[in-house]
Amino acid sequence: MASDPSSPNATELTRWAEALAGIARTGLGFTESSYEAERYEEILGIAADIKASASDSTGESVAAAPDVFHAEWLRSVGSGVPGYVTPKVAIGAVVGDDAGRLLLIQRADSGVWLYPTGWADVGYSPSEVAIKEVHEETGIRCEVIRPLAILDGLRAGFSRVPLYSLVFLCRAVGGELASHPQECLDVGWFGPDDLPSPLANYERWGETAFAAIEGDFSGVDYDRPREPVWRGQN
Repeated sequence: MASDPSSPNATELTRWAEALAGIARTGLGFTESSYEAERYEEILGIAADIKASASDSTGESVAAAPDVFHAEWLRSVGSGVPGYVTPKVAIGAVVGDDAGRLLLIQRADSGVWLYPTGWADVGYSPSEVAIKEVHEETGIRCEVIRPLAILDGLRAGFSRVPLYSLVFLCRAVGGELASHPQECLDVGWFGPDDLPSPLANYERWGETAFAAIEGDFSGVDYDRPREPVWRGQN
């Protein structure tokens, strides 16, 4: 029997699970009622079942059990404002050189090629993180030109945790290629006709990246609002 095209896919299930878990953990962080706390923990259990189902449906070799997600979420519960659950923030940098090439790294954790990216650090502005990550991961020094994209990682399907990705267009100004020994397997400059493989989600960002390097300014790429939010198309 053919699958129902309206049925939620793994990306949607994961996003729904993380949204429910975020509401429940925030509630646990603010409530002083033991009755409400029990209800929020019950919601966490339901969210864990949903996320485990999403993990199973992707065919992953090791799918986490619901109680693993439930326990992980409970450990992260804070109190008051620090307990308000928000997405993590990742900073990416699309770096071009004078020859119109793109700076790419081969990630040590997955083996895929992508532009330099890393978690936002406390005490740094987003653009400062971009400069720092590029230099740490590749040895190249760069300057930030402008924001290029603001994306929801869960919605785009490239993250399994709540994550906002802020991507900056940058220009190389110095340094020499030197890959980070723990974070990168390799690093290099590439033109649109000599790209390495495998590339991570290149169809999502590749054309925009090279157009921006060549000077095209078509605005900042971002996720358009959906209607309805929970079942709208990406």
